[in-house]
Amino acid sequence: MVSSEPAASSGSKDEKDIGLPGYSSPVITQGEGAVRADNWATRNGLNLDSFKKRDYGAGIVELDRSMKPRHLHMIAIGGSIGAGFFVGSGSALATGGPASLLIDFFIIGVMMFNVVYALGELAVMFPISGGFYTYATRFIDPSWGFAMGWNYVMQWAVVVPLELTVCSLSVAYWNPDVNPGVWITIFYVFIIIVNIFGTLGYAEEEFWASCLKLGATIVFMIIALVCVLGGGPERGWYSEYYGARLWYEPGAFRNGFRGFCAIFVTAAFSFSGTELVGLAAAEAHNPAKALPGAIKQVFWRITLFYILGLTFVGLLVPSDDKHLLNATGSGDVAASPFVLVGQYAGLDGFNHFMNFVILVSVVSIGVSGVYGGSRTLTALAQQGYAPKIFTYVDRSGRPTFSVALLLAFGLLAYINLAAAGPTIFDWLQALSGLAALFTWGSICLSHIRFRKAWAYHGHTLDEIPFRAIGGIYGSYLGLLLVVLVMIAQFYVAIAPPGGGINGAEGFFKSYLALPVVMLFWLVGYLWKRTGWLRTHQIDVDTGRREHDWEEINAYRQQVASWPAWRRILNIVF
Repeated sequence: MVSSEPAASSGSKDEKDIGLPGYSSPVITQGEGAVRADNWATRNGLNLDSFKKRDYGAGIVELDRSMKPRHLHMIAIGGSIGAGFFVGSGSALATGGPASLLIDFFIIGVMMFNVVYALGELAVMFPISGGFYTYATRFIDPSWGFAMGWNYVMQWAVVVPLELTVCSLSVAYWNPDVNPGVWITIFYVFIIIVNIFGTLGYAEEEFWASCLKLGATIVFMIIALVCVLGGGPERGWYSEYYGARLWYEPGAFRNGFRGFCAIFVTAAFSFSGTELVGLAAAEAHNPAKALPGAIKQVFWRITLFYILGLTFVGLLVPSDDKHLLNATGSGDVAASPFVLVGQYAGLDGFNHFMNFVILVSVVSIGVSGVYGGSRTLTALAQQGYAPKIFTYVDRSGRPTFSVALLLAFGLLAYINLAAAGPTIFDWLQALSGLAALFTWGSICLSHIRFRKAWAYHGHTLDEIPFRAIGGIYGSYLGLLLVVLVMIAQFYVAIAPPGGGINGAEGFFKSYLALPVVMLFWLVGYLWKRTGWLRTHQIDVDTGRREHDWEEINAYRQQVASWPAWRRILNIVF
């Protein structure tokens, strides 16, 4: 149920009110809204009848609400771990050294911690499909929201073919003789099959893939700890105490300040998709109950996966390793430090196990790309910012045409088979490199603006069921770090780590996302003729989801009665 007053409507089941996201939907009570099919096969997208248009009842377009708390928890803790972390960390290590790698990932981790908590607060209040784009439209500027929505769709549309290409490279680690197009086709078909099952297909695939990634990372860190202490096999590198020798020779830093700044974009790419937990909240049965617990898992994801994992990588793999320096690209699995540790330790089969984990991770990101891009595109269409055909939601809850468009972008993976393919892919990657930073900055600014408007309209913090742990100060810190990372990347775009000054091509390969976002904003402004929203123009009441305050207050009283140590544990678990 939402606490808005009904907007004007003709009552037609196919009509949707066009306005600012989350404002203009009618009150949805039990028995209204989307009507789910009774047939099991239709609900799960397994027959032709499931592709027919869903009956929306008296409400707005509704996606499926079949996601469970366990899905959200695993999406939060491991959902977007992919090539950026397992493979990209190798090139980052070679560019900046182990100290820069650790510091940069820690800075991005602090940024993401505040971003996800800010997103969690907004998503529990307004669990709207298309999440962060709609918050930018509602709390900042509709033109900027337009830009953020299309930027996010473009980011994932480019990621899908990129990840399919890395899939083929992962398999080539075992068998380089088979044409990569064969593996691209196989994994492309797999992604299509997962998306046939809609929200539940994505949720289950992410749950089990995240379980594997989490388990593999824990196994890696146990083995890495043993290797650092000198417990590796006699035939390997780590048969005697290894310690921190690589921080002294070849050294903790490479390429000076340029190398330090250059790693930020790799770290940002590695964290891309963390925000999907907020997008998925709109398709959870009870966001207010499921989302806070999932948001807390991000702390463990940052600590466990990134900080501890990369600490061991920096201790065990030299930054001047020939495999890292001679990598053919960010998708070169042979340059993954996680694979190299098993190889150098003399652990037969461990490098193959980690390569399998990388393969699963990359396929997982491809599935996430279709999910995230299609849901945002549907939200854009619902608000009149994209062609109306993309508002189509079928009887199993899939935004059919939006999914089809994102899947169509996957065909770009075959371009890499052509002679000019790698060059084209460099430009595609340039589009997605910084795109996530704009999304994260917008989430923080949306939270700051929401809190300001919330107080302006006479509300108190006690009326917010789930509050960001750092409040608006955390969002200010997150926004500041986004700006600083953008400045650092601008510096690297001009002065690359290898030395010298970049030409126009080199600059735009590093900073193409900025002019693209500004172009989207200009189109949105010329189309909608809207600007920065004043505080009094921001509506924080209509479209807000009602909560069971009796249950919430009882829980708060229970937490208040706990001893200090238990309250602290409750914050991070």
